[in-house]
Amino acid sequence: MNEFDPAALDCLAALADEQGFERAAQRLAITQSAVSQRLRALETQVGQPLVVRSRPLRLTEAGKVLLRFARQLQALRVDVARELGERVAPQSRLAIAVNADSLATWVLPALDGLVQRGLREGYGLELVVDDQDFTHDSLRQGAVLGCVSTVAEALRGCRVQALGVMRYVAVASPDFCAARLPDGLHAGNFADTPFLVFNRKDDSQAQWVSQAFGVRSPRLRERFVPSSEAYVNAAVMGWGVGVAPEIQVRPWVQVGRLVVLKPETGIDVALYWHQWQLQGRGALLDQIGLALAEGARQALG
Repeated sequence: MNEFDPAALDCLAALADEQGFERAAQRLAITQSAVSQRLRALETQVGQPLVVRSRPLRLTEAGKVLLRFARQLQALRVDVARELGERVAPQSRLAIAVNADSLATWVLPALDGLVQRGLREGYGLELVVDDQDFTHDSLRQGAVLGCVSTVAEALRGCRVQALGVMRYVAVASPDFCAARLPDGLHAGNFADTPFLVFNRKDDSQAQWVSQAFGVRSPRLRERFVPSSEAYVNAAVMGWGVGVAPEIQVRPWVQVGRLVVLKPETGIDVALYWHQWQLQGRGALLDQIGLALAEGARQALG
C-alpha cells in the first residue's frame, strides 16, 4: 500500500473532531471542496468509505483505523517540531480522555506545567471527558492518544501504567440527614431515599448500596446531575445522597457541610493510564503520562 497523504489524514482527523465538512475546513483554513477532495482521494486509496456522511458525521471502522494513524502522525510531528525548536502548527493538539471525577480533582494540577509550556511552544492539549469505564473506547477508536481508565489490560500497540486508587464514599448534608434519614441510611429506607447520579453510565450508587446492604441490583430513586462540581454542590444543598470521590468531598466534610454515611463502606476504583507507543526522544505523550502518574501519586497515594 502506498504511503498516505499527511494532508488527507489531517482532514480525516479534523472531520472526526468537528463532525462536519464546514467546521473541518475552517479549522484547517482550506475550502470545503479541498476537504472533500482529500477525503475522496484517501477513500480511493483505501478502497472503502471512511466516513458516514450524516449529521453529525461518523467514521466507519476503516475510518477509525486511519484516524488512529492520523493521531499518531500528528503527535510525532509535534514532537519533531519541539525538538527542532520550531513553532508547532496552530491546529496541532493532542487529545486524551479522562473521567470527570479525575478532571475535577487531580488531573488539572498534574498537567498544569505541560499546559503552561504548551502555551509558549504552540501545541494544544484537548481533554475528552467520559466515564472511566468508557474512556478506553475512545482510545480504541482513535479519538484520543491516551486515556485514564479503569481497564487494566493494554490494547495492542499501547502501554499501560497503574495510577492509583480513587475511593468513593457516600455523603449527604446534615439537614438532609436530619429530615430524611433520622435513623441513618439502612436497608429499610435506601429505596425511598433520593440518590444523586452523574449520568446513565454511572452505577457507583448502586455499587455502594449493594456493598453496604448486600442487595443485588438495587433500584434507586435517581436525581441526575451531570457535572462533578455540580454533583457535590447538589449534595451540599440537600438534593440527595451522593457517592463521590473522598478527595473531592473531604473539604466539605471537614467544615461540616457534608456527612459521610457508613464510613466503613466505600468503593475503590483503580485507575490506569493507557497510551499509544510512539517513538521519539522526550515524546510529549510520554511526558503527559509521567505528569499524570506523579499527579495521581500525590493525590491518590
